[in-house]
Amino acid sequence: MGPCGRAARLAFESRDPGKKAWLGWNRGQTYRRAVIPDAGPVQTWVDLTKVEGNLVSFRTTFVFDRDGAVLTSDSTLRFRGRGELADSLAEAGLVVDEVRDAPDRPGLELVFIARKVA
Repeated sequence: MGPCGRAARLAFESRDPGKKAWLGWNRGQTYRRAVIPDAGPVQTWVDLTKVEGNLVSFRTTFVFDRDGAVLTSDSTLRFRGRGELADSLAEAGLVVDEVRDAPDRPGLELVFIARKVA
């Protein structure tokens, strides 16, 4: 039991692989320009580089207008489905009480609420 006499909960969000959000990871759909204090204007965008099974790789590019410097960051995310995540939680001794839609990204993410098996 938690400090208030209630069972502790674990809550986390995960991107829903069924929505294939990575299909929109390109310069045209992700381009942003922001002015950063002490750095000036910065342009940024994301480009999809590879999809292999449930692994999705992408490159984020930053261009600093002040001096033309270009920085890139390569990343890979593993997209796990609802069933796979629930199985991992069960293996860890947790039971899923609820799976909700993420309020800040409706239809794109799953919010899991789980608790320790009594």
